[in-house]
Amino acid sequence: MVTTIAPILHVLPVLDEHYVDERRYPEGVAFMDGQYLPMAEAKISVLDWGFLHSDATYDTVHVWNGRFFRLDLHLDRFFGGVKRLRMKLPYEREEIGSILTNCVALSGHRAAYVEMICSRGSSSTFSRDPRQAENRFIAFAVPFGSVANKEQLERGLHVAISDSVRIPPGSVDPAIKNYHWLDLVKGLFDAYDMGAETALIVDTNGHIAEGPGFNVFVVKDGSLRTPAFGVLPGITRRTVFDLCAEIGLSATATDISRDDIKGGDEVFITSTAGGIMPVTRIDHASITTGQVGPVTRRLMDLYWQKHDDPKWSTAVRYP
Repeated sequence: MVTTIAPILHVLPVLDEHYVDERRYPEGVAFMDGQYLPMAEAKISVLDWGFLHSDATYDTVHVWNGRFFRLDLHLDRFFGGVKRLRMKLPYEREEIGSILTNCVALSGHRAAYVEMICSRGSSSTFSRDPRQAENRFIAFAVPFGSVANKEQLERGLHVAISDSVRIPPGSVDPAIKNYHWLDLVKGLFDAYDMGAETALIVDTNGHIAEGPGFNVFVVKDGSLRTPAFGVLPGITRRTVFDLCAEIGLSATATDISRDDIKGGDEVFITSTAGGIMPVTRIDHASITTGQVGPVTRRLMDLYWQKHDDPKWSTAVRYP
């Protein structure tokens, strides 16, 4: 059974004590060109469009206590992005699921961050026509890492709202998971300059959108709201909606202003890399008391409990 480190901390739960991480490949395992490799040996060509033009889509899923969490939803989103970018995968869905499982099993890690990538690839003639590029599938599993560390999970993240404008949805579709991160990186530097730990980015209408690799929720009077426009439909974001439906909390996707989020009772961010993570300061002001709130704590605990539920997770078969 998954437990928290301490009831009052509500940080990442400890791994099941019965699992022994043999760490066959402590840095992780990658799959490329039909073979499994140690992470240090996984490389792409400098001519790959994924490198030259950020022409790729990807998805990430995590493994906790030897179980994938909501793998089917991540595969759904990955295949959707591939289709919308007019790419072709050399493997069927079931085969990709097996490849991801093998990367984790070969690595020996019971807590892993697992990524699947489809890159445009390149053509033998260096053609500028994307139709002539040979698409490539890459996967890897590395040790699990969280957006927020233990200290930040205990006291809540300090976030700043960047004034940088996101790439408009009509230019790069944020619903397709992509590597177009220059706007997000600029937002991070804006946040660092303000003494914060990560950033929130506004959309083209000036409303709160998302952060570098995460969605955001605000709690007000027991109800939850999350931005609806110009954001990636995160799997952890969807999980929050599912958890709220299960325990009878209202959750809606809608526009959120700067004043809305700063005036919330609680704020938290969501990501596969860390789950549900509290925010207790935005810009230079605390959210209410500056403490992690009860709704956030309840959802954090329930989120990690679901990792052992076969309806929400899939076991990895280790050698």
